[in-house]
Amino acid sequence: MYANAPEPADWHTAEPDGSAVFVDAAPPAGEEWSDGSLTGDRGWRPSGFIEWFAIGQTLLPALLFLPQSQPYRLPIRTGAYAMSLAAFALWWFHRGGRSRGSHPAGRWLILILLWLGFMLVHPDTPSLLLGIAQVSLYFAIFSPVFWAPAYVASRQKLMRILVILLLCNGLNSFVGVLQVYDPDRFMPRQLSALFTDEGGVSLGVSTYVGPNGRRIIRPPGLFDTPGAVCGAGTLAAILGLALCLERLAWWKRAAAFGLALAGISAIYLSHVRSSFVVAVGMIVAYIVMLQLQRERKRAIGVAGLAAAVIAIGLSGATMLGGESIQERFSTLLEGDPRELYYQSRGVQVQYALTDLVRDYPAGAGLGRWGMMSYYFGDRSGSRSRALFAEVQPNAWILDGGLPLLMLYSIALIVTFIGDLFLIRSLADSTDRLTATVVVAANAGTLALVLTFVPFGTAVGMQYWFLEGLLRGAMADRPRVVRWRG
Repeated sequence: MYANAPEPADWHTAEPDGSAVFVDAAPPAGEEWSDGSLTGDRGWRPSGFIEWFAIGQTLLPALLFLPQSQPYRLPIRTGAYAMSLAAFALWWFHRGGRSRGSHPAGRWLILILLWLGFMLVHPDTPSLLLGIAQVSLYFAIFSPVFWAPAYVASRQKLMRILVILLLCNGLNSFVGVLQVYDPDRFMPRQLSALFTDEGGVSLGVSTYVGPNGRRIIRPPGLFDTPGAVCGAGTLAAILGLALCLERLAWWKRAAAFGLALAGISAIYLSHVRSSFVVAVGMIVAYIVMLQLQRERKRAIGVAGLAAAVIAIGLSGATMLGGESIQERFSTLLEGDPRELYYQSRGVQVQYALTDLVRDYPAGAGLGRWGMMSYYFGDRSGSRSRALFAEVQPNAWILDGGLPLLMLYSIALIVTFIGDLFLIRSLADSTDRLTATVVVAANAGTLALVLTFVPFGTAVGMQYWFLEGLLRGAMADRPRVVRWRG
């Protein structure tokens, strides 16, 4: 049955159905299964390209926080995506494209790239340059799933990067809270040019009334777009709660709790209910996966900490942002949540699956929505004028029609299923817990597909980056092989 069958002494029968379970009991050299260290002997200083890439996802957009940075917005915004393309080139030419294992969505992503390449000749693609730019954006977003595994050889390395992401996104969230507390000092001097009369979006739609009638701009965090801190808030919340229960010094766990609290508070202060629902969904997914692994104590601990973070965050956000915070989020508990979703985003999804599929079954041409359309699109009023996509299915249909919608959906479905099988196959409980944190964080991005366009932004690149990290870190970890007698 198996080419290299283990010795009988290596088997044990532990399954209710009588199947035998074999555990490859030799962990990779240099890493113990029970090692709870997050940093090893290298300390907290970032090292290597992969860690600096993680930092760059926050650092590069943060340059827009600086005064007089708007003239350089295009190169700053494209910098993070350019880093991903440069990393792919480095991996391809320096390491010969050799990776640690394969990803279940790999072939589907290649098909997506081929279909997008075919869309370059679509008659409604405004220009070849714009089409190539849009294809490059797609590739930059999902390419980390190919190159990242080659640079992560252990669970410890994965944990280091998760800590870096927590610190970066937690700091981003904390700045968002300070922007409401003291906007004169912490709010960027220049917001995105989109929020001007010329940009077409009124700043008024991104403000709300706070204490004493003060107008509060939804905090951008370390960016220049009102409300942009929400993405950082969701990731800080799940990573912070997870690290609260690690074997760390008490002050490190307290810091993780504080960063999770900053994340939830930033979401409250942004008035973005969908991000709050996504954050809660990530936490619930994490708890459910812990329960399935029979980690009941940890699941109870996460649930208790999450309840505390949600309650304390609401109280603090109300003090800073006024009663409108409670009024805004209390609507989630009033009426039918399906109706609430339909009125806010569901109508857009319905429009995609009815009108857009009918009007653009083979796509509307590349680059007619989003950032590429804004910077390079056709403003002459032709039939290739800019279109609007508020949720991900709309964007996929516009760029590649029904084929792109189906291909990308399949890629995400096989990724999620593959991750669940990966967790179940890992022999070591610490490996399973680490993988569970990553899968729970990425589950939030999947939920955003129906409320946002995550796979047209850095949020989607973060999703595939985490996927690549997970596959690289677990490529050589011990597995459980079930043998039915």
